This record gives sequence, structure tokens and C-alpha cells, in this order.
Amino acid sequence: LSSRRYSDAIRLALSKAHGAGFPRAPFCRKETPMNCRPRWLKAATTLGAFGFAIVLFLAAPAARAQNDDVVPADVKEVLGRMGKTLQAKDFSFQSDTLRAFVGGNGELLHIAHKTKIVAHRPDRLSLDISGDDGATKILYDGKALVVFGGDRNEYGSIAVSGNLDEMLSAAETRFGFDMPLADFFTGDPAKSFLDGVTSGGQVGKVTIDGTPCRYFFFSQAPDLQLELWVEDNDKATPRRLIVTYLSLPGRPQFYAALSNWDFATTHDDAEFVFQPPAGAKQVELARRAGAPQQSSQAPQP
Repeated sequence: LSSRRYSDAIRLALSKAHGAGFPRAPFCRKETPMNCRPRWLKAATTLGAFGFAIVLFLAAPAARAQNDDVVPADVKEVLGRMGKTLQAKDFSFQSDTLRAFVGGNGELLHIAHKTKIVAHRPDRLSLDISGDDGATKILYDGKALVVFGGDRNEYGSIAVSGNLDEMLSAAETRFGFDMPLADFFTGDPAKSFLDGVTSGGQVGKVTIDGTPCRYFFFSQAPDLQLELWVEDNDKATPRRLIVTYLSLPGRPQFYAALSNWDFATTHDDAEFVFQPPAGAKQVELARRAGAPQQSSQAPQP
């Protein structure tokens, strides 16, 4: 949700990529999404590993100033409650995402993913991803970030340490990895969400799966619109997100439905340690051009 995903460099790259103007599925050939499968050895850094949503990579964005007056105080208060909820030590949820990309003939196509996400602060993260382009598992155990392509039984490891913010930053800097729901895992989710926002407010109140929710709309300079639905209660848990790219052909959108939130279950550190299946092959992840030359291989599990 943060400017981490929406930098000018990313927008420029997307507008030029293969003449499409929008990212394809992760590790994906130029064919239609149903034919896409993980391609670890040849995966370009612009396609990266975080396949459960938009998957936007390239340069780290410049910091954006935020005007404290652009969002009404009551809206900021609700987002503050959301941020406090997401600062829980342990939580998990499911994301069902649909994102658009432009096909070879200029048609606007879509690809779907379902992901189970588990976070254990300060430095554990797990993502189980299934979708039109195959299955991927991502694990961070505080020492290494591992990306496993189940369809090919291949995995790559990045030696990295630190909290979730530091891991995401290092993965982006060294390998171009990024993930659009990253703001939910930062140390201050509310602040991260509002980064770069130039205006915003409440649209109204709706009901999602029987739960009353508040519906917000935000503009982010220079050309993004964000729609966010959060539960209308003390937790303000996020339930839906839509991102619209105004300057890209066809104004494509990213849609995420967020459900099955669990803040009660505790997760042991061992859950986030990768155990290679029988016959799994370790491969080297593609490094982003100009990235520091550090080891991309973590110690064998």
C-alpha cells in the first residue's frame, strides 16, 4: 500500500514493459496467465517473487512529504485503530486478489491469486500462494527469505535479517522484490498507508459478509486512487482494497478481498523455517541490476 509500490520508477517501467503498460503474473511467460508457471532461473527482477498481488519492482522510491491536513481527523483516527490492530504480535488472514494486465493484443486481462498470510512480529512471515499461474510459498525466519516454487520443486534463498520492515527493504534493494500489502506488516501500518496520500475521506458505510464496514477513498500523487474498506468497530480490520492506476492504459485495477483474520492464534518460530521437500533444487534468485554484491544463498536448512 505504501509508496514502496507506487514509485515513479515503477510506473514508468510498467508503462513500457513489453508494450503492455501493466505487470504480468510473477515468473510468467508472455502467454496468457493460465499458461504461466514459475521460472526461477530466468525470472526477471521486474517480475520478482511476491506473486500474491500486483508484484511491482525496480528502484526504491524517493520519500514523499505528507500533508497532515489532507485527510480528515476522524478518518485518520480510524486508520490509527487499524494500524494498532495490525501491530499485533501474531496475526493471519487470507487475501483473494484479482489484478489486471494487458495482453499481447492490447486487451485487458485478469489473473487471480489466493494467499494465506501469517505474520509473527517482529521478524517472521509466511505466505502460501495459489493462483492461475501456479503455487508459491514464501517464508522469512529472521535469517533468510526463501521463495519456493511448488510446481517446479525449486527454491531460492536470500540471506537477510532484521524485522519485517528491514527484510522487505533489503529484499527490494538487493533483488527488486516488493509486495503490495507490505504496509500491513510495517511497524506503523497507518502511517505507511497514508504515505504519499494527497486527499481522502469517507465515502459511506457498507456491509461485507454481514460485517458493517466504513468505505474510504484516497488519492495518491500523481495518478493513483486507493479504495479501502475497514470494519466499523474498535479494531477497524481491513476487509477490501482496490487500487486504480489512472495513467496506465485501460486504467487497470488491483482488487483484494481480505478475510479470515485471526489475532488469537500464536505461531511458533519453527513454522517459518523452510524444510525443502524431497528432491527440491536450490537455485539462485535473479539480482536487481546495480544491487550490492552480497550472497543470495542462505545456509542450507
